Amino acid sequence: MNIAIVNDVAMAVEALRRAVTAMSEHTVAWIARDGVEAVEKCRQQRPDLILMDLIMPHMDGVEATRLIMRDTPCPILVVTASVGANAGLAFEAMGFGALDAVDTPLFENNGRGDNGGPLREKIRMLEPLCGLRTIKRLSAPAEPTTVPLASSGLPLVAIGASTGGPAALVRILEQLPPDFGAVGVLVQHIDADFAPGLASWLTQKTGHEVKVARDGERPVTNRFFVSARDEHLVLNPAGNLSYSREPADSVYRPSIDVFFDSARDHWRGPVVAALLTGIGADGARGLRDLRSRGAFTIAQDQKTSVVYGMPKAAAEMGAAMTVLPIDSIGSAIVAALGRTRS
Repeated sequence: MNIAIVNDVAMAVEALRRAVTAMSEHTVAWIARDGVEAVEKCRQQRPDLILMDLIMPHMDGVEATRLIMRDTPCPILVVTASVGANAGLAFEAMGFGALDAVDTPLFENNGRGDNGGPLREKIRMLEPLCGLRTIKRLSAPAEPTTVPLASSGLPLVAIGASTGGPAALVRILEQLPPDFGAVGVLVQHIDADFAPGLASWLTQKTGHEVKVARDGERPVTNRFFVSARDEHLVLNPAGNLSYSREPADSVYRPSIDVFFDSARDHWRGPVVAALLTGIGADGARGLRDLRSRGAFTIAQDQKTSVVYGMPKAAAEMGAAMTVLPIDSIGSAIVAALGRTRS
């Protein structure tokens, strides 16, 4: 696989080059020192994957991602010195079609560029997409109230997403009224270090209050919660948000299936669940089981999915009551919530 590097710092470029060439099946296609050069080089030679920095002179990584995805779309992985410190920019780039984000590897004290494990793991995860030309670009909170779970029967909105998910979540939450009248839980495949940035970015972009879930926290209405750990976010038997290491063999942490299972077993009110864009099949089986228990279930359609993996699996096994484009899912959730109240 031919991988391009876009970064203006010589030491970072060398660390990235070593990380890529340490994987014998991959080569460096070209190196660009800023966004302007990256856009032009991508026009001349589209790589299989671009490692895109965020902070660069002349044109930053967000604008470069926007132009590349508009004119010569190909898979882009944001690789920057600190994703946590630049979370807003990272998620803006994802809004224009970047698939994921990871910190730039550092040189070890011995001068060897051996600290590229997280980057190589991300590259391996994205390998099924690389070489494809079908990567797509997805073009004040209400006062919360505590849920008396033992007797309330209030609705739950549960949404699972992976690759391409942050931008899709924005599109959905933008369509929900501030007082949507349900507890919201978002299970996004993302590194735990980036979860606070995702919560802040979603709050800023949508006007809904989105916060990371604390272990043992009682959920409240008109607020969304996201996982904050490299563990599974679940609803425990008391109906509170909690974290679990089990199942330990799950590929994804947090797992959408695991959360959907806990909602099936422990949520006492109606459930509206949606499964969005992403690699693999996590969430499909759990969505099917929620449907069998009476939940209203939605899968994102192929045309608007950045990666039609998880929602495709859900559609094929009959887990979704309806398959919708991203711009219709929010209104479908509102309609379903209205039916639960009536």
